Amino acid sequence: MSAALLQVRDLRVTFSTPDGPLQAVRGVDFDLPAGTVMGVVGESGSGKSVTMLTVLGLTQGAQVSGQALFEGRDLLAMSAAEQRKVRGARIAMVFQDPLSSLHPHYRVGWQIAEMIRAHEPVSRAEARRRAVELLAMVGIPQPQRRIDDYPHQFSGGMRQRVMIAMALALRPRLLIADEPTTALDVTVQSQILDLLRRLQAELGMAVIIVTHDLGVIAEMAHEVLVMYAGQVVERAPRRAIYYRPHHPYTRGLLESLPARTGLPGTLPAPGRAGSAQRQRLRPIAGQPPSLIRVPPGCPFHPRCPFVMDVCRREPPRLRPVDVNGSHESACWLPPEAVGLGAEADARRRAAAGSGRIQPAEAGWGAA
Repeated sequence: MSAALLQVRDLRVTFSTPDGPLQAVRGVDFDLPAGTVMGVVGESGSGKSVTMLTVLGLTQGAQVSGQALFEGRDLLAMSAAEQRKVRGARIAMVFQDPLSSLHPHYRVGWQIAEMIRAHEPVSRAEARRRAVELLAMVGIPQPQRRIDDYPHQFSGGMRQRVMIAMALALRPRLLIADEPTTALDVTVQSQILDLLRRLQAELGMAVIIVTHDLGVIAEMAHEVLVMYAGQVVERAPRRAIYYRPHHPYTRGLLESLPARTGLPGTLPAPGRAGSAQRQRLRPIAGQPPSLIRVPPGCPFHPRCPFVMDVCRREPPRLRPVDVNGSHESACWLPPEAVGLGAEADARRRAAAGSGRIQPAEAGWGAA
């Protein structure tokens, strides 16, 4: 495994609101090795995007603490000018909505070329030539002609390809893709994910994919972070997350997927629903908590079907649930309470103790 390219330590982000401080990110830690792909998953409001925007210095009006060491330098301690030199050149980001990210009044080729010229002393002709190459690299047909089109002349999937081309213009070491396939149909979604996987392998860059859907990163991520209420509640290699989830929240995310196909057993493949399966979805009960009024103890306990008394009193910390420490979970259930299905649920209920399990108070503290 390569050395860590990005190390985030005890990252905390708090916004002031009329109702009180909103703790959007609450002590996030993770390491991203060079050349690897990390998936960051969780429901809306779990702190995924705020974490990545803060790392890039794009969070406005918030109190930020902690460290984000990129290539050994703390991004959070840099000046605004230093951060601008890193953004685009060393770290690039693909945002969720390409139509709002691209300027409607400028041709896409001009926007890519300006990205290059903002960081490198090249001529307009050279920047345009490289823009054509980038459009070709991400699969835009007839790039010599399409370079002079405006964003509204591209489909949603093609606009996302343009955003990826712009992000890769300076060959960054880290690409952050924030919900890159949310507004796309499953066929285009699969094409974009295949494109990201191919480019990551060809360029050797590290990639962080932020998503609410575990199916999106099923065939791509090396490691997965599961976030809930501004915290990491489970961290594990991809196969462990899909085959042997430990935290009940991760289990709930997996069981709420429309279908599980792909690798034998449980691993879902993005955009490839199993037509033969007709089973009712199992959504997670309740709603995520308000980040202004996070419940005491484990923040997931009001929605957890395996809640114990200790869950209501004491917040669990990430701890290993496997022998080598690569799989961590912030849950009071013992390490053997892993997996999907009835057998795993029986282990969880037995571990929790039938006398201590009480009905989850779904929605406690919800906004």
